[in-house]
Amino acid sequence: MRYSVTDPKRTAANKQGIGMTSQRTRERLVDTLKSLGVADARVLEVMRSTPRHLFLDEALAHRAYEDKSLPIGHNQTLSRPYTVARMSELLLESCAAKKVLEIGTGSGYQTCILAQLVPKLFSMERIEPLLNRAKQRLALMDIHNVVYQHGDGYEGWPAREPFDGIMVTAAPSQVPKALQWQLAEGGCMIIPVGGNEQYLLKITRSGNHFSKQKVEAANFVPLINGLI
Repeated sequence: MRYSVTDPKRTAANKQGIGMTSQRTRERLVDTLKSLGVADARVLEVMRSTPRHLFLDEALAHRAYEDKSLPIGHNQTLSRPYTVARMSELLLESCAAKKVLEIGTGSGYQTCILAQLVPKLFSMERIEPLLNRAKQRLALMDIHNVVYQHGDGYEGWPAREPFDGIMVTAAPSQVPKALQWQLAEGGCMIIPVGGNEQYLLKITRSGNHFSKQKVEAANFVPLINGLI
């Protein structure tokens, strides 16, 4: 019998995984993340325990624990595990991330990782079908500390500001000013920036000053205005 991506029977049956989605395969992925420099024990444990294969169509599930980005439809991708782990680690080490805004819900995988690391998460997605599937997946996984919005990430979420942390999972050519001003005092934003050449940027707020630090090269889909 075939189950849909968000069918509770599939979730219950496949959460542990078998073969290329087994716990042993996840352990190998965690070893890879460690070898690439991810060191935060909290992040590594969440990456180990979260079934990434449930955030992909069944045809791609066997590739879930490769350290590669994978398509999720609508010209969007599921970021490679290293990127998810590294951005999560940067956010946790850079600010008191109690109230966090995520721009780009996508498949819901990064959302699921963050929701297990911070008390309150607000997640925005411009593509409504992706948002709806992500909400179903996280509900089936008993993740209930996320508030969702179908919205334009360039504008952020003014009604819910300020945020201790902001994570952006698509790359604008320049940092949206509206997002900077939605940071709380001492808050930080982790965001990829650029066109053909992208880099991961850490922005920290101190009063009306925003310090910016380039972290490493990045490769993301572009951040686009408007709703679908």
